[in-house]
Amino acid sequence: MGTQSGKILVIGAGGQVGTELVPALRDLYGNNEVLATDLRPIPALEGQGPFEKLDCLNKNDLNQLIGDYNIKTVYHLAAILSAKGEENPMFAWQLNMDSLFHVLEAAREKSLDRVFWPSSIAAFGPGTPQINTPQDCIMDPTTVYGISKQAGERWCEYYFKKYNVDVRSLRYPGLIGWKALPGGGTTDYAVEIFHKALSEGRYSCFLSENTALPMMFMDDAINATIGIMEAPKNKIHVRSSYNLSGCSFSPAELVLEIQKHIPEFICEYNPDFRQAIADSWPKSIDDSIARIDWGWIPKFKLENLVKVMLENIARFHLNKEKTV
Repeated sequence: MGTQSGKILVIGAGGQVGTELVPALRDLYGNNEVLATDLRPIPALEGQGPFEKLDCLNKNDLNQLIGDYNIKTVYHLAAILSAKGEENPMFAWQLNMDSLFHVLEAAREKSLDRVFWPSSIAAFGPGTPQINTPQDCIMDPTTVYGISKQAGERWCEYYFKKYNVDVRSLRYPGLIGWKALPGGGTTDYAVEIFHKALSEGRYSCFLSENTALPMMFMDDAINATIGIMEAPKNKIHVRSSYNLSGCSFSPAELVLEIQKHIPEFICEYNPDFRQAIADSWPKSIDDSIARIDWGWIPKFKLENLVKVMLENIARFHLNKEKTV
């Protein structure tokens, strides 16, 4: 069992991270100890533990759930990601920021034990050092998603320093997992490409072939998320958000690795508006502070990431064919 006390609330449990984080938390703490919430039911989590419909912009409903379920820890995952955010900037800002304020205020008013809120490499920008991006550096994001994450980091640090709210955060790189479809991010190509490689044998990539970006297999992201929340409070020295790194690669490097398993796979490159977003982000991340403070160590590199993704997505497509 883990070290956290009280029940756990996961907001945005139906997203790419939530669909894997919720089962991991339930394995650790027990099914009934983790309340999953989202705007709509989550088929992948049905029958595994409590679920409630929640609009995270409704502060009263959030506070009601926290009281009804005796919530002590919140994982706040709901957000509109980079590419989707550019389609509707004002709503992306409202959702990303107002929901964070509701959670931080609930944590302050109800003296919650801990809050997790993810930041992102999108908080960096063209003025940021792109190679081994350090923990503290220029942050000049160019998307509304990145701006909301950079602002959110400042608010998390503010609530810790002013109100002693134990909020913890990670700057997620691009996340790659097989259990959920992408959610509108600039790094989504690194998930879509596996599905297309297996189903069609070819893929049209919306980034150029040599666009290197920091990436992470979802298992590592889940382990890091639980790891930082399990760490003793005196080990958490960064109250904005920790740099987090798994492995960095370009679309061309990913294609070569996939071709080791599927030699006939073909990838074309047709960059769109997401290319400019990717160009403003780091190519690799220095996460040495997270390693020192709370013992973070990633397990997956490009080779084993590709192997596991292809094996599991192949099973996914096979099961899909059987049910049609």
